[in-house]
Amino acid sequence: MEAPQISRPFPTAFVLAGGGSLGAVEVGMLSALLEWNETPAFLVGTSAGAINAAYFAGNPTSGGVQELRQLWCSVRRREVMPIQLRSVVTGLFGSRGYLVESRGLRALLERHLRYARLEDAAMPVHIVASNITNGREVILSSGPVVDAVLASTAIPGIFPPVKIGPYMLVDGGVANNAPISVAVALGAKRVIVLPTGYTCAPRQVPRGAVGRAMHSVAKLVAGQLTRDAEHWLGSHIELRIVPSLCPLATSPYDYSAAQSLIVRAYESTRIWLEAGGLEDPLIPGQLYEHAH
Repeated sequence: MEAPQISRPFPTAFVLAGGGSLGAVEVGMLSALLEWNETPAFLVGTSAGAINAAYFAGNPTSGGVQELRQLWCSVRRREVMPIQLRSVVTGLFGSRGYLVESRGLRALLERHLRYARLEDAAMPVHIVASNITNGREVILSSGPVVDAVLASTAIPGIFPPVKIGPYMLVDGGVANNAPISVAVALGAKRVIVLPTGYTCAPRQVPRGAVGRAMHSVAKLVAGQLTRDAEHWLGSHIELRIVPSLCPLATSPYDYSAAQSLIVRAYESTRIWLEAGGLEDPLIPGQLYEHAH
């Protein structure tokens, strides 16, 4: 089906949720939405979604999505989360309170992001992080983009918190993993959520404490998204949620499956769009607790 010509009389926001390595699915979703002539007025991202939002904001075109795809397909876990015995011992029994330095992720972001400050992006972008003191969300709309993304992706206990202004910040998913409310507060009248979903059909129980923790958190934040969506449905905004992949066997700790996740997400999003998904306000069933 040919993509429709769309003219929206009110601002649309893309909200990109977190989910570790499952953030790759948002690349496929972005590609399909752009082909469908859906372009947001601004972006809101948290955790892994902050990486995608920040990168796409620098080049909000199909070419930018292709570059983002190449980035995800080139990333390896040891590059962004090099957990070693020494770091585990230091994190668990030392005073620093985290397992992994964020130097690898910082280097990756500095190498690939095209702009230095959030306010310099080609498209307005807002990054959500969490105040480690009280757990409340902090919205970053200006300032160094790398620091903002590092703060939004700083999984508590895994990565170090990031100091920005008066705040010590950690992963945005702690306060608001799919920040619909932030997009509404910033003026969106139409919100399209790109969720990462969760591993609903695991081949085995995730190995290691970090893998199990990330699997559990992914399920919790999927539940948070459904509750938030139920709150906003029927309100003054138009809310649409792109269906996440199902069944999904990939762990949010596994960075080796990005290519297949992107392809699957593109194909499933395209099918959803052609079936009139953007006119359907229902919450995708994939986000609710289920088994295979």
